[in-house]
Amino acid sequence: MKVVFLAPAYPPEMQQYTRGLAEVGASVYGVGDAPVASLPRSLKQHLTDYLQVPRLLDEADVTERVYQWVRGRGVDRVLANWEVMVLTAARLRERLGVPGMSYDAVRGFRDKQLMKERVAAAGLRVPRAIRVRSAAEARAGAAQLGYPLVLKPIAGAGSADTFQVDSDADLERALAATQHVPECSLEEFIDGDEFTFDTVCIDGKPAFMNVAQYLPKPLIARTNEWISPVIVTVRNLDQPALAGGVALGKRVLTALGMGDGFTHMEWFSKPSGEVVFGEIGCRPGGAHLVDQMNYTCDIDLFREWARVACWGTFEAPTTRKYNVAIIFKRAIGQGRISKITGLREFLRAHGEHVVESKLLPVGAQRRNWKHTLVSDGYILLRHPDWRTAVTLANMVATDVTMYAE
Repeated sequence: MKVVFLAPAYPPEMQQYTRGLAEVGASVYGVGDAPVASLPRSLKQHLTDYLQVPRLLDEADVTERVYQWVRGRGVDRVLANWEVMVLTAARLRERLGVPGMSYDAVRGFRDKQLMKERVAAAGLRVPRAIRVRSAAEARAGAAQLGYPLVLKPIAGAGSADTFQVDSDADLERALAATQHVPECSLEEFIDGDEFTFDTVCIDGKPAFMNVAQYLPKPLIARTNEWISPVIVTVRNLDQPALAGGVALGKRVLTALGMGDGFTHMEWFSKPSGEVVFGEIGCRPGGAHLVDQMNYTCDIDLFREWARVACWGTFEAPTTRKYNVAIIFKRAIGQGRISKITGLREFLRAHGEHVVESKLLPVGAQRRNWKHTLVSDGYILLRHPDWRTAVTLANMVATDVTMYAE
């Protein structure tokens, strides 16, 4: 099994997928823009060969270079798990004639407006939305849809460059902040609790499923620096409160023509009980969500994804043992981390439930919280009881404080 894997080194979690591919018996041909000499030894041991390209995000250039590089090698798969590379992988599959999702199918997971149109065509509830390419189109769209709205990039990931728009003044501020974005989706604001629906699929059918809840809602977390965002995977997926979202997710996979691999969907549960589609990608969730899912079931989804991609089988147990919470911390102040309070006391009292504690150390430069959800580090903890897991997560969010100066 010869696999071309795009971007095996960055983002850093891609190194784990590279490992997974090698561990299930694949010969991994990596493609990235970093010099081979700069790759970690832990990654290079899992690569059969590596091609450095000058512009990794140049789809046409990468497609041609990789095509010439692997021509005659008998490649079996072309894969990518980084959002910005999934279309390039699809283009390469079509150029090389190897199995996998088509370029058109992947576009439905990448272009947020096309995505909503295809999901709506299947009779599923989506936010009303308009594609906008200029300020004039955005103003006309706002007049048509009515406030409140959300403005977000057509091909974005996470909640970067995403703004809630409640008035004409809000719209003008959002337009000024997104001038660098060529296309946006202006859509109906959905008021409800926000969840994920994550899968590893075989031929569009979930072999593994996960639901996680955002606490608080992502738009609130990304606009208030003092908040420590929390995401919690749900141990019990069979509860009635999640049934509508899980059913919606499965129908979305069918509507968009999902094949093999990871999906990461977001959906809303309104106070009325209505469930509404948010968006979906044919790639894993970021910000350590796969680590959370691994800790939920005590499995290795990096390897199981690889097994699905290469051999079409999923062998790990899917019994869910824990609710797993990740708490992202943001320091007070600017500059370097100067002190951390409350952590020692929390670990002394509840350390048995903590599986990872990776806060920036004292002396480290603080990160820009607007550019990364991980912010100044995180704590991962788990507990079989939902209320206890959420209570512990809230304690970390409120009682553990980082300072910078």
